[in-house]
Amino acid sequence: MSESRTSQSPTEPQSLTLNVERSGTTATIFCHGRLVSGVSHLLYNQACQLLPDSKHLVLDLCDVSFMDSMGLGTLVRIYVSAKTAGCTLQLIHLGKRVRELLGVAGLLNVFSVIGEHGVTMKF
Repeated sequence: MSESRTSQSPTEPQSLTLNVERSGTTATIFCHGRLVSGVSHLLYNQACQLLPDSKHLVLDLCDVSFMDSMGLGTLVRIYVSAKTAGCTLQLIHLGKRVRELLGVAGLLNVFSVIGEHGVTMKF
């Protein structure tokens, strides 16, 4: 079963858009725009709503054009919440900027990152 939802910030409607697809116990959140202070809580809230009914949570970051430290912190918070709920978290389609930020923060080895051809990459 698949569902699609959009979440937007009332103050900055174009800065972050989220679409959700569910298939069995896997939920995928497609992120579009800027994952920054002021809107990153939208992603966290959406992920937390999906965790009780999910075994696998996938964040597709292909269309994330920019991420600041608050966005990075949000990914860490989602990781901790997923682990606590017994759910796996995977990041897919990381852009160059997002990959660099995760690398500088020393977090690439924490997250399960899926490469372009479906191969899990560990750093």
